[in-house]
Amino acid sequence: MSAPSSSPATSVEFIGMIETQEVSETRPATGPAIDPDYTIRFARAHEDAGFDRILIGYSSRRPDGTQVAAHVAARTERIGLLIAHRPGFVAPTLAARSFATLDRFTGGRVAVHTITGGNDAEQRKDGDYLDKEERYDRTDEYLGILRRAWSSAEPFGHEGRHYRFEDYSSDVLPHRAAGIPLYFGGSSEAAYRVGGKHADTFALWGEPLAETAEQIASVRAAAAAAGRTGTPGISVSFRPILAATEELAWERAHRVLDTIRTGTGRPFFHQQNGERTPENAGSRRLLAAAARADRHDRALWTPTATATGAGGNTTALVGTPETVAQALLDYVDIGATTLLIRGYDPLDDAIDYGRHLIPLVRQELAHRAAATPSALTATGGTR
Repeated sequence: MSAPSSSPATSVEFIGMIETQEVSETRPATGPAIDPDYTIRFARAHEDAGFDRILIGYSSRRPDGTQVAAHVAARTERIGLLIAHRPGFVAPTLAARSFATLDRFTGGRVAVHTITGGNDAEQRKDGDYLDKEERYDRTDEYLGILRRAWSSAEPFGHEGRHYRFEDYSSDVLPHRAAGIPLYFGGSSEAAYRVGGKHADTFALWGEPLAETAEQIASVRAAAAAAGRTGTPGISVSFRPILAATEELAWERAHRVLDTIRTGTGRPFFHQQNGERTPENAGSRRLLAAAARADRHDRALWTPTATATGAGGNTTALVGTPETVAQALLDYVDIGATTLLIRGYDPLDDAIDYGRHLIPLVRQELAHRAAATPSALTATGGTR
């Protein structure tokens, strides 16, 4: 597993997110559930914009993410594929082969984003009746098996609480000896415990800086408790709303909010699953931040989370590209190594991020990296 430094990063990974049809919280779905041409156009827009990876989401309603990733991989050149995956619906040995097969065909472009599941009704739609604590216990066992299946050249067996098999071996291993990167999402104590133990990158939704720093500390403490010598990378997720001036950005933000409130876009996750209040800790944390204030720190805006019931990463960063870039760097300064950004106007926003936002963040980080050796030399330090 990776062992990033606890000091601020001098480079970051940018992740976007794609859908297989045009849809968002501000617009109803158009076209069929799977529009192959739109899917590729969306993926290529991210590749052209300079994103490192694209997330392919998971729910009981969505197309199968691994097949979406294979479709995208065949028609793009370099962009990484972060496939959301819920443990428990297929055997971990089968999942290990499936992801390793795609990883081989794509030359190492696959990563897996583990979502244990925070909504009982959603889990039951695919036949999972375990409670939350049992799900995390299963995820812990599942990820341990995945890691071993991706690294073992010799047959092995396993007998645990949730899985049992004998003499497993596979002819297909990941493209890289280090295996396939594991991302992990969650904001509960159980999530910190399991993700801190297994994740290469632990994913958080966009909370205020102070609360995000607290979560990072919890993840690092869990990693230490699990006996890891390094700590997971940290991903934070936002919905940037950009414009040429601050005034125009805020005008646009309020238009987005008004559209969300009309309910004309995609039904929110909690509505799809009959929730009055979210069951998962991450959504409850976003709603608590929104209840304290609409605006936090440099550019964080929370009414979009309230309007959607915090059904996913729904907090916005509002302002000019320069303001939002600095806001993203504020999170890098407290330990973020990955920035997941997606828009309420998904395709157009991805293009704009590549033109106006991502270059600013990367330029500043490159400047810092270039300045660090000279600063050390001036003070007699060493790297």
